[in-house]
Amino acid sequence: NNNNNNQLNEEDDQAEAAGVGAGGKRDGGDGKPQGKRARGANKNRKATLTRQAGPKLCSNVLAGRPCSYGDTCKHSHDVAAYLAQKEPDIPGVCPFAARSPGGHCKFGFTCRLASTHPAGAAAPAAAGVGQSGDVHDDCETNSITYDLLTALRKRSYKFPRSEAALKAVRAAFANQANNANQELSTNGAAALAATVAALPADAAEEADDVPCDGLECKQEAASADPEPEAEVEEDGAAEAGASAAAASVGPVVAGRAPREKKTIDFRGKLYLAPLTTVGNLPFRRIVKNFGVDITCGEMAMAHNILNGQKSEWALLRRHASEDVFGAQICGHNEDTMAKCAEILCNETDLDFIDINCGCPIDLVYKMGAGSALLQKRNKFERIVKSMVGVMDIPLTVKLRTGIETRRNTTHELIPRLKTWGVQLITLHGRSREQRYSKLADWEYISQCARLADPIPLYGNGDVMSFEDVHGRADMGVSGFMMARGALIKPWLPREIKERRHWDISSRERLDILRDFANFGLEHWGSDTMGVEKTRNFMLEWCSFLYRYIPVGLLERLPQRMNERPPAFFGRDDLETQMASPDARDWLKLTELFLGPAPADFNFLPKHKANSYETQSQG
Repeated sequence: NNNNNNQLNEEDDQAEAAGVGAGGKRDGGDGKPQGKRARGANKNRKATLTRQAGPKLCSNVLAGRPCSYGDTCKHSHDVAAYLAQKEPDIPGVCPFAARSPGGHCKFGFTCRLASTHPAGAAAPAAAGVGQSGDVHDDCETNSITYDLLTALRKRSYKFPRSEAALKAVRAAFANQANNANQELSTNGAAALAATVAALPADAAEEADDVPCDGLECKQEAASADPEPEAEVEEDGAAEAGASAAAASVGPVVAGRAPREKKTIDFRGKLYLAPLTTVGNLPFRRIVKNFGVDITCGEMAMAHNILNGQKSEWALLRRHASEDVFGAQICGHNEDTMAKCAEILCNETDLDFIDINCGCPIDLVYKMGAGSALLQKRNKFERIVKSMVGVMDIPLTVKLRTGIETRRNTTHELIPRLKTWGVQLITLHGRSREQRYSKLADWEYISQCARLADPIPLYGNGDVMSFEDVHGRADMGVSGFMMARGALIKPWLPREIKERRHWDISSRERLDILRDFANFGLEHWGSDTMGVEKTRNFMLEWCSFLYRYIPVGLLERLPQRMNERPPAFFGRDDLETQMASPDARDWLKLTELFLGPAPADFNFLPKHKANSYETQSQG
């Protein structure tokens, strides 16, 4: 009933507020302080084991070539012994052998689908050997090369456009700041002269002893005791002047002609949000098959990209089916962000780059990145203009409504973004303090969309049905971004475009999981490590999938994001299992496609609704 729904709507916040003792201090129910309140993540979970059990086969032996290390090699050269202890094959067909003209699989003997390799093709191709997590599939691009990795780690990669753009932006800010100071000084001197002129003649000689409360004195006070967060101020003359001067800095680099910029028509499209952990390439392929228009890689830290960290570069991988694809990067200074933008434009195939200005987690916020940029206006401006100065693809930004829940500030920032060169703004209708609780503020999103015109602005927050999109068509937004709604219902783009509620069957949902397993093996590899990585990411996704309520069971349509239903029985056993909040039931689903989990396998989801506690063991 409605009373139950209203109560369930607040479960997340009640769970976070649980354990607050007298005086507002946290406790665990026994009056003892417990530190910070619980958040929607299992931060203390143990790492899921993905290492291969037993000896690892030498890659040279696997490739059919002699090993240069000989007897000193730390890996096994005994193929028979390896095959004797190898994990049993999993159901399905090897995706690499199926696509290879000669039926060869890059994982050779280690492939967990080796029994499906064609006769005579069991030995791996000598052209190369795949490694889990670094599978170079013909359908995927943006892999980091060895030469690029070496250049980044040796700090020998050159950034000519970044250096020129940074120099121009910083010079513009410095010149305008000097001009503003001169103007303030002139106005202060004029005010002092007028004051002295108005004094009686006998007092004019003592003018030097008159306390001054004019602009000069304010300047002296500011220089003697500067504000620690001076760049947050919005109305200062120095910032206003610097904004106007730096606005003229465009993608023109000293010594070279302006480069033609790629443009994208962002209006009227559906955008799959960059989702940490769960927004991986196999998941994006699933949602792309259901009709989403724009996809974006998971948030990558700019300094990790510049350091040549392979795990960070893996987040930039793009599948051939992603026709409009971008990368989201996060950083806190213009030097790192501009250089990151330049190397991505040079070395990867991207349609746009997005700046993360909405990440609420403490680690990112305290370093001055993510949502912290919402209040560091000067720094944010330098970052945007430096990146625009080196890019030949569109730059977009993803924002929140502000830092504090009851103080929206993004509407003050949007008019500035229009002059900085940003080509798309995405606004999540929650503040940093809210994170993902409460309802998104779509009235505020609508207000900001009208301010942003003619720059397109996408709304984001609680999009979970076609009614959530088409019912907001008059709000002025140019498009919609989907996040958790697509995790719970990956077929959501089809529902939106066809304007219907799809009563999808449990068998059809199982086929989606089968596709994810196949896509995962293609992306992470078909050896034991690749299989277990695929299992782990499938389980992470299941921590959202189980929250779907079949249309045929709902008393009213549509399902809302913040509703937590009581336990229910589905229309068949499979549907009931898919609705289970118990991770052990999710593990059974993965075993249908990936075989039995290792005996020491342990899983606790990274993301969780605060009202649930789930854990699984093999």
